[in-house]
Amino acid sequence: MTDPLAPPRRTLLRTALAATALSVPLLSEQARALARTPDIGALNHQSAVRTLTLDDVRLTYVVDGALELDPEGFLPAVPAAYWREHPEALTASGRIAASVGGVLVERGRRKLLIDAGLGGNVLAPELGVSQGGALLSTLRALRVSPRAVDTVAFTHLHTDHTGLGFVRHRDGMRKAFPHADYLVADAEWGPFWRGEIKVGAPSRDAFMVPMSRVLRRFDDGEEVWPGVTALVTPGHSPGHTTYAISTSAGRRILVLGDAFHTPAQLTHPEWASGPDVDIDGVLRARGRLLDHLLAPRTHAFAFHFGDQTFGRVVRDGTGAAGWRPEPARPLLPHPVHLPAASRALSPRPASAAARCC
Repeated sequence: MTDPLAPPRRTLLRTALAATALSVPLLSEQARALARTPDIGALNHQSAVRTLTLDDVRLTYVVDGALELDPEGFLPAVPAAYWREHPEALTASGRIAASVGGVLVERGRRKLLIDAGLGGNVLAPELGVSQGGALLSTLRALRVSPRAVDTVAFTHLHTDHTGLGFVRHRDGMRKAFPHADYLVADAEWGPFWRGEIKVGAPSRDAFMVPMSRVLRRFDDGEEVWPGVTALVTPGHSPGHTTYAISTSAGRRILVLGDAFHTPAQLTHPEWASGPDVDIDGVLRARGRLLDHLLAPRTHAFAFHFGDQTFGRVVRDGTGAAGWRPEPARPLLPHPVHLPAASRALSPRPASAAARCC
C-alpha cells in the first residue's frame, strides 16, 4: 500500500540528484527539508542555498546566516500601514527575513565571491536579531574550496557583508580565501579607512588593517572580473557598489548589495533604510539602478529579499516597479536557525540609532 504521507517520488528524486550534484550526503533532516523546498521560496523565510544558471554563468547564494530586521528600527521610512497590508512580508515574529552570505559567481574554471556574510558579528539589538558564521561550512558542503576562489569583491564594508573576509590564525588575521584578490571601490575604502563612517563599520583590527595590506581598489565603470562591471552607487555607504554580470548571450545579472533591503523599496524608492548614510545619494542610486533593472534581459540578485533573492524587476499595470522572483534550484536548506527566544519581539529603545548593516 502506498503511504499517503510519503513525499512524491519526483520530490525524492530531485533531492537525490541535488545530493549527487553536491557529492555530499545530506543528513536525513536536511534531505526532508530540501524535499519540501520549492524553486521559489517565501519572502518571509530565510533563504535556502540556491543556484541559478544563465548561459555561461552560474550564481549560487552561499548562505552564511540569518537576520530578522525590526520594521520600525531598520526601515523607519516605511509606513506601518504597509506592513499591516502585506503580512506575507513579515515573519511570524513580525520582522523581516533577511539572510546574509556571499554570491559565488562561476564562469569556466574561475570563481568570484561577492561579499562574505556576517561571520561572528551581530546586529544591533534595536535593529533586529542575527546569527551567522556558516559561510565556509556552506562552501564545504558545496565542495568548493576557499583556495579555489580567485577574487573576493565587496559591495560595501558593513559587517554583514565582510564578516568572513579574514580568519584568525596564531600569527594574526589571514585571508579566508588565500589565493583571492580582494576588491573594493576606492570611494568606499577611503572614508572607512579614515574612520569617518561609524554605521556598520567592520572591526579595524580584524578586517580593516588586514584588508589594507591586500586590497585592490577600483572606480565606477571598471571591469573587475571577466564580464563583471562595477556600478558605484553611493548612498547606503560612500562607495556602495552594484556588480553587473554579463553572460555570453547578452543577458545581465545585477548583484544589488544593499541598495534595496526589501522589494517594497523597488516600488517606493523614496523609502530609505535606517543605516543609509546619504538619503539623497540613495535616491539617485536607486533611480540609476532601476533604469538598469527594467532593461530587457536583465536579472538581479538581492541579498536580503527573504527566500526570493533571485528575480527580475518589472512594471505592473499602473507602471509601478516591483519584484518578480525567479525559480532558483535549492541545493541545501538554510544553514542557520535563530534561537526561538531571540525571535520574540522585545521593546525597542526610544533612542535607537542604526549602527549596523
